Amino acid sequence: MFNREEQVKQLKTTSKFDIVVIGGGASGLGIAVDAASRGFKVALFEAHDFAKGTSSRSTKLVHGGVRYLAQGNIKLVIEALRERGLLEKNANHLFKRQTFLIPSYNWWFKYYYGFGLTIYDWLSARLSLGGSRIISAKKANQKIKNLIPKGLNGGVTYLDGQFDDARLALNLAQTAIEQGAVALNHFRVSDILKDHDNKVSGVTVLDTETDEELNINADVVINATGVFANKILKLAGRKKKSLKIVPSQGIHLVLDRSFLEGETALMVPKTSDGRVLFAIPWHNKVVLGTTDTPIDKPSYEPKPLEVEIDFILETAAQYFTKAPTRNDIKSVFAGLRPLVAPEGDKSNTKEISRGHKIIHSESGLITIVGGKWTTYREMSEDVVNDAIETHNLKKGSTKTKSLSIHGNISTIEKLGLNGVYWVYGSDAKHLIKFIETDASYKNKLHHNYEYTVGQVIWAARFEMARTVEDILARRFRLLFLDAQVSIDIAEKVASILQKELNKTGDWKQNQVEEFTTLAKGYLI
Repeated sequence: MFNREEQVKQLKTTSKFDIVVIGGGASGLGIAVDAASRGFKVALFEAHDFAKGTSSRSTKLVHGGVRYLAQGNIKLVIEALRERGLLEKNANHLFKRQTFLIPSYNWWFKYYYGFGLTIYDWLSARLSLGGSRIISAKKANQKIKNLIPKGLNGGVTYLDGQFDDARLALNLAQTAIEQGAVALNHFRVSDILKDHDNKVSGVTVLDTETDEELNINADVVINATGVFANKILKLAGRKKKSLKIVPSQGIHLVLDRSFLEGETALMVPKTSDGRVLFAIPWHNKVVLGTTDTPIDKPSYEPKPLEVEIDFILETAAQYFTKAPTRNDIKSVFAGLRPLVAPEGDKSNTKEISRGHKIIHSESGLITIVGGKWTTYREMSEDVVNDAIETHNLKKGSTKTKSLSIHGNISTIEKLGLNGVYWVYGSDAKHLIKFIETDASYKNKLHHNYEYTVGQVIWAARFEMARTVEDILARRFRLLFLDAQVSIDIAEKVASILQKELNKTGDWKQNQVEEFTTLAKGYLI
């Protein structure tokens, strides 16, 4: 059951786990699902909330990567396109087929990218979402009505996948538990346990809600903490020089839907400094991004740089008749990619591979770094296979290629869901029924948005939400969509949670203050 108290109880009554996973982002959750579905006893610990870090801050795309194709990384593109197709089947409720337009302002441009995207289509084989097309200037302007018409000679359209990253992370945690795993948020790994041979034999965890510390025994410990991997490596006593993880920051600006007229997304394959820019419809807003800026030190709340904000606004102004300004930004969020640098130049993060890397420590700790959301399932399979091989665990092949993720529904069922309910998938009918049990549950939290009191209570009871931030950043996506409105309703959400979780008035006040401070970082 996806209930924190039940999960803690199960944790305390299990004497030893086969596998402990540290980190509740895409990689860690994927590993927990894969390992548990093979029959292993699995425990996953996330220090904050599921997908608190990088995994809730993506560009919201499930894609092969047109840029990787241009770089000649065919292997990564083929893997990603295959995984894109599998995700559509296994988490159809969160997956949307999205049409993209690459506009052409040079006569040769549309033919160059048209040829490249034909290869992209061909590489996706039977899991193709649909073919690319070279279109005229007139059709390009019909696709995106506010595209600057001067100099436009057409474009190329193609299909890729779009999703809600934090909701998928939540559904993976639910799936892992359904497969028999223990998965806990707000549980921090404070130490690594070792046996008399100095080999990793488990972890010490701290329940940050109760301050209770527990020793958890395990045959294998997997470090899936992304940009924070070196912290766990240090706890495990890594003798070799630490991994050269180069955190690369990508920021996104969120605007009103009026800045993208039409259902088609914009893709600029090469901006002035060689990056890619997207303008994508998402949750009735527009997401503009992203950047690729090397960062010295990782943090849970990375701050967008002024130069990054200016770059995105200036680039968008080159394509849209209505140029966005700072005043138009509803929210700005930043995420860090855990890139593993090759030997040599570490400054050009755009050229560092998005592939993943598995590292073995002398102590037996397994660490996974790199990768991207699209290939999370394949990464997870690789890590579990590696754990079986290096730690002599019982054999068992992966089941995740065809394992339905919690919430999965058919396309026909999906068409019946609208508004804020589509992200709930198969849970939507239960949520709607739940909201109907009390008239007060139907009350909106804010007049401009459809989120209700009942959804907050549902998130606390059935989605393991423990804080105002858990609700407004990841169970709802309001912090990312409209930071000021999320601040405006923080106290209302805190009051509901206080009652639901049986907390004190001081707890409520602290929650409001902490969330307000955090949310101000999402405002310009």
